[in-house]
This record gives sequence, structure tokens and C-alpha cells, in this order.
Amino acid sequence: MAAVSVAASTIKAPACFCASELRTSFFKPVVSFVQARKPARSLSAKARRCEASLDRKHNVSAKAQAVEADTVTATNIASDVTQLIGSTPMVYLNKVVDGCVANIAAKLEIMEPCCSVKDRIAYSMINDAEERGLIEAGKSVLVEPTSGNTGIGLAFIAAARGYKLVLTMPASMSLERRVLLQAFGAELVLTDPAKGMKGAVAKAEEIVGKTEGAYMLQQFENPANPKVHFETTGPEIWEDTRGTVDFLISGIGTGGTVTGTGRYLRSKNPNVKLIGVEPKESPVLSGGKPGPHKIQGIGAGFIPGVLDVSILDEVIQVSSDDSVEMAKQLAVKEGLLTGISSGAAVVAAIEVAKRPENAGKLVVVVLPSFGERYLSSVLFSDIRSKAEAMTPEV
Repeated sequence: MAAVSVAASTIKAPACFCASELRTSFFKPVVSFVQARKPARSLSAKARRCEASLDRKHNVSAKAQAVEADTVTATNIASDVTQLIGSTPMVYLNKVVDGCVANIAAKLEIMEPCCSVKDRIAYSMINDAEERGLIEAGKSVLVEPTSGNTGIGLAFIAAARGYKLVLTMPASMSLERRVLLQAFGAELVLTDPAKGMKGAVAKAEEIVGKTEGAYMLQQFENPANPKVHFETTGPEIWEDTRGTVDFLISGIGTGGTVTGTGRYLRSKNPNVKLIGVEPKESPVLSGGKPGPHKIQGIGAGFIPGVLDVSILDEVIQVSSDDSVEMAKQLAVKEGLLTGISSGAAVVAAIEVAKRPENAGKLVVVVLPSFGERYLSSVLFSDIRSKAEAMTPEV
């Protein structure tokens, strides 16, 4: 790993992460899935005992409260699938970093329950609406425009909570997205791909207007989107890097990730640089015109309401072709199967990590979604053709 020169004390598991106590002052519904964490993948045994102790102190599961105390303290079982959201691991990139003078660490949102960063905002938006009495399971109809990943996050939570869900999505999105959304029981309406996300938003608004009990979550405008990143993603990155993060690189779809996470990191260190990534073919954030591109999940063609443009230090444009190629390289060189937008984010991270003035610094890049839902897309078109042409050996 040419760029990485890290002292052992930097990467050693801490004696005890008390992350749950840190976050109890934040949005309480979100705290539930932080406290009921997945079994730690990289923490020491002492750290895991600390987390188990915190879980016992801050038990939020109504079901668990009905069980004998001795049983509860001996288990690490979530009460439902939504409590598995968050606490995703980080890993250094090793083999795609030639020429880099800074270290690059990836935040693996591909390891969420439904394999994307959008699981976080789906939970947050539904929980927030429930807390405010705006929706009720079994009565309300949730409606949302999506490029796929937010819809999938909403779909698995809607299934777990008992909501009917109607999603609108540009027809240009991958076939896997269509299948996954309907597998969770969601109703899917495809929209004109030439109109991009604006067309999907307009169709969702039309459906809300004629559907009784309909409620539109509005991921592009909903404050619960960046809020969950301020309360979870930001603290996770800060803790896992021991506060040594110098740059945050994030593709911009709704803008919630870079806004919420960035605000938290800046609250801890005002010198952290925040860099957004957008398609070169649709450079709206850079003052250009929207256009068609292949980077599913970012480059909506407009500036979302939840995006705080003022906090961005820089916006890097990445082409669709470079994004696709990097996503392929992440799979074969790093063992990370990611989507096209992850490729775009890593291209930008490498650009930043190669700058001489950033020598020895730490660049954190968010990998937002898992590659398996892109099998029918341009990302794997060549491999798919070869696989389809294969014949059994005699």
C-alpha cells in the first residue's frame, strides 16, 4: 500500500468505544439502531464488552424488556431489522492508490442491511414522520421518487413496519432495482428517463394528489435526511479515524450525506475539508447544465434542498466512463464490489490524495452502494455477455 504509512497506535482498536453514550443526546429514534449495534467486526474483546454493557444500560427494545434480565444481557440480537442500520466499518484502499501521497479510507455503506447508505435516511424519514404523527402503519400510503437505493431502503422498512409504499423511478435505472423494490412489496411506477429525477418527482407529486392517505417523504427536502448523518455517520467516521480525518469525499445525490456528516465533522474539527462529487456530464453544482449520465444515484439534475452548498470546499466532476472503470478496479484489486457512484467517489478521492500538499493526510470516501444491484447495468455488461456465452466443458 504505497500511500499508507500509519503508526500502529493509529489503527489499533481502542480500549473502549462509548459511542452509544455519546449519541444519546441526539435524535432518540435514531439512537435505537446505534445502540442495538451489529456485532463489532474490528473491535477488541474489551471494546465489545463495553458495547454490550452500553446495550444493557440503554435497552430500547420493548420486546426485550419482557424477557428475563439474564437472557437480555446474554444476547446481542436486534429486535427488528431496522436496528441493524448503521455502524458500518471502514477499510484502507491499498491497490488502486498508486501515486497517492495521502491515505484513503473507505466508509463501507455497502454493508448496510439493504446494502446502501440510503438505509439510514429511509429509517430516519419514516421514524421522524411517525414521531410527528404524520403517518401511521396500516393507514398511510408512503410515496417517494427514487433512483433506486432510497426506494429499496424505504421498501424494506415499509415491509417491516406494515406500510403500503408507492415509488416512482426513472426507467433508466437498473433492472435489479425494479426487482428488489417489488420483492419487498412496493408498487413501482417508471417514469421517462429523459426527464431524470425531476420527472420522477413530478409523478410522485401527481400520485400523492390523487391518493387518499398518501404522504410524500421528500428525500431531497426532508431535514431528517442530513440529520441522521449528523447523528450517526459523522460520529462513526470521527470515532473510527480517532479524529484524524482531513477530507470527506462524497457523491452528491440528495446531498444529505455530505451535509449531515460534514456538519458533524466540522463541529469536531473546523479544518476538515468537504468535497462533493458530481457527473462530468451533468455538472449542475459547478454551474453547468443537467444532462444524461451513467452514474446512478448522484447527479439528480438540480440542487437539492437538503444540500448545504455553503459547506463544500470543492466539487469534483467525474465522467461516467471513469466511474465505471474505477468500480471495476475496486472489485478486482480491492475485493470491494460497489456501484458506479462508488467508483466516481474513489476517482475523486484519488485525485485529492495525489496532491502534494496533502501528503500524509487521511482522505475518507463514502462507498454508498453494493455492486450486485448493478449486474444488468453498463458496469458489468462485458462480463455478463461472457457469462451468457459460456458453455459447459465436456
